[in-house]
Amino acid sequence: MTEITTASPIASPVRDFIAGAVADHPVVLFMKGVPEQPQCGFSAVCVQILDHLGADFVGVNVLQNDELRQGIKDFSDWPTIPQLYVKGEFVGGSDIVREMFQSGELKTLLAEKGLLET
Repeated sequence: MTEITTASPIASPVRDFIAGAVADHPVVLFMKGVPEQPQCGFSAVCVQILDHLGADFVGVNVLQNDELRQGIKDFSDWPTIPQLYVKGEFVGGSDIVREMFQSGELKTLLAEKGLLET
């Protein structure tokens, strides 16, 4: 009988890139396309919300590389794209970002983290 163990995540260039982007930028949106030209409606919604709030953010185009596209899903253990990170913490995907925006939670979160001018 073979013992099954859960291995820790293996370091990889893609994982290192994702971790670096999340660590280096206060607000990161992993998305399909770029902020100036989103390539899916869900990514466009997140960009519009962040722009509306005046948040300074970095967009990372997951379509540039299949490994990156899968890697971000593995990194967050979240199955969909876009994915928003604020100060190193995963916030959520498009539906969560939209709900947080509508309730005022997203603006509060960004302001509390010092990422919006009040």
